[in-house]
Amino acid sequence: MEGDPTLCLRIFDLNCWAIRYLSKRRQERVRLIGDTLRQDGFDLVLLQEVWSEQDYSDLRVKLAGCYPFSHYFRSGVIGSGLCVFSRFPILDTLLYQYSLNGYPYMLQHGDWFCGKSVGVSVGVTAPLLSLSLQLHAEYCREKDAYLPHRLVQAWELAQFIRHTSKAADVVLLGGDLNMHPEDVGIRLLRGWTGLRDAFAEATRFEGCKNGCTLVPDNCFTDKSELLPFPLGIRIDYILYKAISSFTVKCEELKTTTGPAAGTDIPFSDHEAVMATLHIQRRGQPVGATLGTAGLADVVTEARTEVGVGLRAARRQRYSSGRMAVLALLLLLLQAVAALGTLAGLGAEQPFPKLSFCLLAFLALGVLVLAAGLHLFHTMEVKMLHGTEDQMWMALRALQERP
Repeated sequence: MEGDPTLCLRIFDLNCWAIRYLSKRRQERVRLIGDTLRQDGFDLVLLQEVWSEQDYSDLRVKLAGCYPFSHYFRSGVIGSGLCVFSRFPILDTLLYQYSLNGYPYMLQHGDWFCGKSVGVSVGVTAPLLSLSLQLHAEYCREKDAYLPHRLVQAWELAQFIRHTSKAADVVLLGGDLNMHPEDVGIRLLRGWTGLRDAFAEATRFEGCKNGCTLVPDNCFTDKSELLPFPLGIRIDYILYKAISSFTVKCEELKTTTGPAAGTDIPFSDHEAVMATLHIQRRGQPVGATLGTAGLADVVTEARTEVGVGLRAARRQRYSSGRMAVLALLLLLLQAVAALGTLAGLGAEQPFPKLSFCLLAFLALGVLVLAAGLHLFHTMEVKMLHGTEDQMWMALRALQERP
């Protein structure tokens, strides 16, 4: 109601880049993050890429005095890397793992093994539904093989928010979305859910130009990836929206700008994002959704990209299936030749026994590998096809809306 006190909520969001044995100066940076969070006293901390549970445990012990409530979201083979620290009680948590997470055979990228997810925590503030998440990395913008997967993730995230936020008064999302502000995935997520971008809505801003969170001045950043973007890119976001009778206003947004105070290193290869939100009960909130026509255009564009990925997945499924059939035929020919030799019906075996066994093992290995790839790409086709159908239903509903 008008005149109710305003709740000031300070949020800290950071992709920590804390990969055990691989990330430079990981333990030193994790200690630095913990010291800073303990000194600055935020209300809610959303962290990504905390891959080591020991790092999370160290942070939890260090921050127990000022953030008595925390949760680590476990997922995939090596974990989701998501965790949340809160000054307010966490009533409930939920982890949703995206149906598509890249390819298991792309070992150099590893997104599939961590099981990219969205972690949800429900607090007593408002009540507040907060989400910490990370979408599939881009790796190569010119030839982005993972764009269909990332769009499926963005769509699933948007649908997840729509169906889980009905009982909440405020929805807050923070994380590394691995998309530029004008990319179709971001526009789809914001348009479909009504989430507002804290950078665009902030009354005051302080930090890297254009709110960039991956900047060439960072000593841990791969400079070659940012050659087309001399100022850097913005891929870490704090998004929010109010439901029911609350309003949310972003009073201030900040990003870190290089080394932490008193040190020679930054927190991570990403800059941290810090927002100050004012939450108040005051009539109906102002929505941030696109108009029906604009949203329909975004859904159409996203559906087109998903369709491109679907056709590619079908080609890969066909290729792997054909390889499996050829390997199976080779095994059958070897089996027939071996049986013929044992029965004395044929001439002597043309190959030495060792070569024959090696060829059989090779054919068996190809069969197992190709069958596994065929199974994976079959599931990929189903997920992409299902998302395409959902987008078509949503598009039809938008077009029929007055």
